[in-house]
Amino acid sequence: MSAGSKKLLFSLRRYITFFLLMSFVVTCCMLVFLTLFQRAVDFGFTKANIRSAAILTFFNVIFLSFICTAIDGIRRKIMVERPVKKIIEASKKMIQGDFSARIKPVNTLDEFDGFNEIISYFNRMAEELSGVETLRTDFISNVSHELKTPLAVMQNYGTLLQSPELSEERRIEYAKAITEQSRRLADLITNILKLNRLENQQIYPSAKRFELGEQLAECLLQFEDIWEKKSIDIETDIEENVIIYSDEELLSLVWNNLFSNAFKFTGNGGRVSVSLKKENDKAAVKISDTGCGISPETGKHIFEKFYQGDTSHAAQGNGLGLALVKRVADIVGGDISVESEVGRGSIFTVRLGRKSDEAQV
Repeated sequence: MSAGSKKLLFSLRRYITFFLLMSFVVTCCMLVFLTLFQRAVDFGFTKANIRSAAILTFFNVIFLSFICTAIDGIRRKIMVERPVKKIIEASKKMIQGDFSARIKPVNTLDEFDGFNEIISYFNRMAEELSGVETLRTDFISNVSHELKTPLAVMQNYGTLLQSPELSEERRIEYAKAITEQSRRLADLITNILKLNRLENQQIYPSAKRFELGEQLAECLLQFEDIWEKKSIDIETDIEENVIIYSDEELLSLVWNNLFSNAFKFTGNGGRVSVSLKKENDKAAVKISDTGCGISPETGKHIFEKFYQGDTSHAAQGNGLGLALVKRVADIVGGDISVESEVGRGSIFTVRLGRKSDEAQV
């Protein structure tokens, strides 16, 4: 039933209710007056008799008004005050931090009085707030855990460095470990701040026209030391003259994180491939690897904060990279998807709007 039909039905019901009520009151008053008036005529038509009939009719109106007021009071007690009290009690629980508060639908004589609709929206709001609170709690828990790990490692190695019998070789090794954990801690804090600014819309895209293939090549070259160290084969299939109008700095976060993951999860002698193709009005970037791959269950959560499907590589990351990638893709109006199979690697595909060939001329 449409909203207009509901409103019409609501109006008709109210009209009929008040029509019957007014008809009852007016009919009763008229019957009393006419009865008294008839008696006045039968026993002598005098002003005193007419005045008496009018006064009795007036008191009859007062009595009927009292009855209607009492009935309306009972109606309000049942149909208005009861649901309002439930809403207030649930709201107080929400204010005190109990986001599990829910209100059961109320049974009223008028199903279109709006209370059940308010209750429905209240319950949906409570459910959303409950989810946000859970995410906030998990976020704080995960951040605390991620901060403790490198700090504990740095503390342990710092304690070991204080040993006077420590060899120079060990001293250098421990110092490098502290430096590595310091870098990881700095990266974690940087990513948390970036993600927080992105999620709170404190970063606004600064779009400009640039060639996507050149940016991909520049970002890929930053990982040259890693692929040479691990003897990883690089395959590129980058179409030329793919022009997009977007935020170049934000997109560099996407490519750097995807390349970092590809090289991190690809073993020695593996392969990382990069392709860029035009797909109608889209530019499709695919970054694939021959790493460990992910399961379908992991794939459902891979873009969530702090989620790490492969715990064996947890020390190399903080589970924020792909969350950043997803948020940036959303901000610049693109989309990202992943195809993966355990033991056979993963393919991340990012699609972005591009300038038409006519616009590039």
